Amino acid sequence: MKNFVLDTNVLLYDPQAIFKFEENNIIIPITVIEEIDRFKKDMNETGRNARQFSRFVDDLRKKGSLSTGVVLESGGTLRVEIYEEKVMKRLPPELREERGDNRILAVAVDVKEKNGEVPLVFVTKDTNLRIKADAIGVVAEDYESDKVAIEELYSGFTELEVAPDLIDRFYGQGWVELEQEFHPNQFITLTDQVNPSHSAIAKYDGAARRLVPIRKVGREGIWSIHPRNREQAFAIDALLDDNIKLVTLVGKAGTGKTLLAIAAGLHMTAEENVYHRLLVSRPVFPMGKDLGFLPGDIEEKLAPWMQPIFDNVELLLSGHEAEKRHSKGYKELMAMGIMEIEPLTYIRGRSIPNQYMIVDEAQNLTPHEIKTIVTRAGEGTKIVLTGDPYQIDNPYVDSSSNGLTYVVERFKEQRIAGHVTMMKGERSDLAELAANLL
Repeated sequence: MKNFVLDTNVLLYDPQAIFKFEENNIIIPITVIEEIDRFKKDMNETGRNARQFSRFVDDLRKKGSLSTGVVLESGGTLRVEIYEEKVMKRLPPELREERGDNRILAVAVDVKEKNGEVPLVFVTKDTNLRIKADAIGVVAEDYESDKVAIEELYSGFTELEVAPDLIDRFYGQGWVELEQEFHPNQFITLTDQVNPSHSAIAKYDGAARRLVPIRKVGREGIWSIHPRNREQAFAIDALLDDNIKLVTLVGKAGTGKTLLAIAAGLHMTAEENVYHRLLVSRPVFPMGKDLGFLPGDIEEKLAPWMQPIFDNVELLLSGHEAEKRHSKGYKELMAMGIMEIEPLTYIRGRSIPNQYMIVDEAQNLTPHEIKTIVTRAGEGTKIVLTGDPYQIDNPYVDSSSNGLTYVVERFKEQRIAGHVTMMKGERSDLAELAANLL
């Protein structure tokens, strides 16, 4: 059995964290309760998590005393530890300033000294606070309940060396069976063992348990967009496959994640009429210093956040204008009901049927937020999540704990899900160099 002291950011990230430490003792410093209280009126996900945690603790309070410890269903206990000012003197002089982090550290030190026979672990998502704790002899860990090692993230495709006749048979009959098992909708590059230039690209059909060809893009492309590399061809296949209801696209800037998703969404909505509407959304997180409140109605307030979406739509529309097929701007598409753009702030509680839904910059979402979004999907809805785990603006997640990588790993065995990791930037030579060198 261990004693776990939890920091505020752990509970704001996952309000159910107190139930995930099995048969161990959970200790919440009173300072954490005070800090949670300051977030409870926020209307964002952090505020909702703060309110949810408070409700959990209030329910537990009815079952026993928080000062002595309430027994949890897991077999452990939860108690709230009072901060005592005299404990601050046990910290190094640099950490004696009356700040929330220091008071929480002081509680961890106090619990460790009072219960020397029971190992203590301080759990926080604050990197610097973990360093401080380790420096004063307190074992500190990150909250890793939903972590996925970014280096080991499922890529969505693989390469396989095979006999020349197998590739010929694949081209001849349009499918081939292999003894090797793959993930559903995993993309495979078949390479000739003798002649590497003799190859084929295929997708694993989990239901039929065979490799099948990926769909070809016609001469006109998908809203004038043609795949420029193998991963983009994989992505287009997944985006246009009605049997795949959840698509995740991960890649660095300029790999075409958002552009391909919007092109496929417009194609399936405006041309194929498979979906009633294209719904595009993204979390509202500023890069760098926030500009504060923006003037105007909701459409004007959202314009700066949604401008990357508008840019991609205008690029696609300009390609159609060149072919004299369409001349509508994105505002006309919205007025016609073909496309809708809105922030994720208003998605909670909704049911979204028969729509092609794209969530851009999904790496800024927590696993809990991703769950909230995906569970909004009604009958006939397809959800596409795009993002770059290395460009995160949300202070409560990182490249391994964000909702995008979490859902990639959780859904990789499901037949209704597909994933592609985009490798090569196609925006421009300058953008590709910047992504690789800077």
